Amino acid sequence: MDSRPASPEAPPQDLWGSILDSVSSSRSIPSKQILLLGQPSTGKSTLMAGLLQKPPADEKDDHRTDFAVGYDFANVRDEADEDTIARLSVYTVPSSSPEYTSLLPHFVPPRTALPHTLVMIALDWTRPWTFVEELETWLQWVEGWARGDTARELEIVREESRERLQAHLQHYSEPSTDPVATASSVSGSTLLPLGPGTFTHNSAGVPIVVVCTKADLIDEGSDLGASASGMGGMVRGKGGEWEERTDGVMQVLRTICLKYGAGLFYTTQHQATLQTLRQYALHMLFIPPAPSPAVASGAEAPAPVRNPFPFTQKPNYLDRDRIVVPAGWDSWGKITIMREEFEARSWADAWDRDFEAEDVLPSDGAQAMFSALVPDQGIKPPPLPPLNNPVPEQVFLSKNYDENAKKPDRDPRGAFRDPTDSSRAAGLVGPLGIPSFDLPTVDRVLSEMEIGIGGSGGTSAPPPRAAAPASRRPAGLAALTNSPRPAGGSGGSPIPAAVPSPTSASGDNQTQHEVLKKFFDRLLTKDRAGATATVKDSSSSNGNGNGNGNGGGSGAEEAGS
Repeated sequence: MDSRPASPEAPPQDLWGSILDSVSSSRSIPSKQILLLGQPSTGKSTLMAGLLQKPPADEKDDHRTDFAVGYDFANVRDEADEDTIARLSVYTVPSSSPEYTSLLPHFVPPRTALPHTLVMIALDWTRPWTFVEELETWLQWVEGWARGDTARELEIVREESRERLQAHLQHYSEPSTDPVATASSVSGSTLLPLGPGTFTHNSAGVPIVVVCTKADLIDEGSDLGASASGMGGMVRGKGGEWEERTDGVMQVLRTICLKYGAGLFYTTQHQATLQTLRQYALHMLFIPPAPSPAVASGAEAPAPVRNPFPFTQKPNYLDRDRIVVPAGWDSWGKITIMREEFEARSWADAWDRDFEAEDVLPSDGAQAMFSALVPDQGIKPPPLPPLNNPVPEQVFLSKNYDENAKKPDRDPRGAFRDPTDSSRAAGLVGPLGIPSFDLPTVDRVLSEMEIGIGGSGGTSAPPPRAAAPASRRPAGLAALTNSPRPAGGSGGSPIPAAVPSPTSASGDNQTQHEVLKKFFDRLLTKDRAGATATVKDSSSSNGNGNGNGNGGGSGAEEAGS
């Protein structure tokens, strides 16, 4: 038997790397995310700057780029500003369009990010009539995002998150100056049941904060006139109408937030309101886990888990520009105290009816009731101009044809008609019956042909060209005539002679159409006769040319000799 001690294990090759990995894992910084949701121009950039404690972006910068998914982060330090406790990341989307919201699950997958994510919904007090509609849109998206792919691992994470948020709501107590009492309250064994209308939705237990931005603009419409806040002109009731209307809006928001276990905050441009919102967001991101069942059954409780970011701000529902309603504090009784005629149950049921509706929203739903409370006074886009249905082409032409047929002066053929001729009707369709219409070129050619044919033997000098007409008048087209040339071709002033119209009879009872036909027949006959004569002349000239050429050559030789 070998009693020698076993040789020690070989050290890892990357010793320093393993040491650094172990230290980094033991001192790893947790990462927390905030999904900042809101429509355009709801103050999301100001909220992000306040959450990350960074200077806000310049609102006058017109060239600022708005990404499909905005992202920024900052390190969160402890109260002494010595150690980094967590890294806070903020994701934003420009609007609720599915093209943008469908990208968020790729960056913040619910399976891993759900326990470390808070959802913040921004509402704009300059458009209060959109509150309920936007809340329904965003809260439906949050439910769908937290549902994920319905995997078993995700279902476990959802149950743990819901138990943690429910424990926070049940153990909530107003802030106290005694930190020990605050920490020990979480580990108490007595759990009070949730009140009516509390935490009935939000099955995944996602921490939600509803933030109404630009709360300093609420009172700008107190003169009951149109204002930037849009609340002007909508106040109804008796005595203190303005406060009653704004209080009614806040009661509706508190009722909705109560159903989701969410907090409600009003913010302005003052840093104090943004700092309060940041403290509450960090407080909700570091909620301790729910106590184990053994603790609830009365067993020995372990040491309480202390939230590193306690929220010490007391609830405030009186100052309209700095409302603070943390989750777990509110109830239907506290909501009704503001105005006893407000029915929280009716609004809660109306909210459920909107979610149960498939296509058309019910007339007794939350949106319909809220539109009666806060009418829509937003700037409506101008209506589109009516469609231009053109008149069918044939209808247009027939209409104008009938109108022109009744007006002889509208007939375009009138430009070629002799004003003195009344024998033609305005609507006659056919050849242009214009007595003054003539063909001077044809008339001249006919005259030359008659002179050439009727001349006695031999060749005669061609007659000179007829003088060009002095003028041409477009209206009426005064008769343009050419006088026949005398046989001798002597000069002299031409004698005007009217040329018959195409339909009028000439001196030999022939219309001008017949004259034209006769003219072209002569041309064809002359061409044939000329072609035959040309062939004969060419053959005879060839024979004569050969004889003359030989004779000429001998004569030349004799002359040379």
